[in-house]
Amino acid sequence: MSLNQIFDIAGSGMSAQSIRLNTTASNLANAETASSSVDETYRARKPIFAAVQAGVMQDMNRLSVSPEQSKGVQVKGIVESQAELQMRYQPDHPMANEEGYVMYPNVNIVEEMADMMSASRSFQTNVDVMNTAKVMMQRILTLGQ
Repeated sequence: MSLNQIFDIAGSGMSAQSIRLNTTASNLANAETASSSVDETYRARKPIFAAVQAGVMQDMNRLSVSPEQSKGVQVKGIVESQAELQMRYQPDHPMANEEGYVMYPNVNIVEEMADMMSASRSFQTNVDVMNTAKVMMQRILTLGQ
């Protein structure tokens, strides 16, 4: 693997973590939105990641990883959580249904904050990888002097 590919791989990781941060921010922003029906209630969203390196693990044993196989990570999609919605009995609320219940999203604030910290640290790790690769390339250029 060349140093140039490190930038592509770390860049794909940074892009994926940005999407993860955006979905977490969306979940946190909608955590307390009320609704009167199940269909209209916001549901927590999570990105699905996939490695873009189909045969790398098999080839690691032979130490013959081809450059085409090391591509990084991609976001396959964003799915909605199937967890139970929160139903709160608030008969005086303007969004209450016939039984007096108000629907709230299935967003767990603590889980979302932990996810946000994890995504932020993963993003920073990819930045550090890019900076280290840049320093290595600069030192390689000075070897010939």
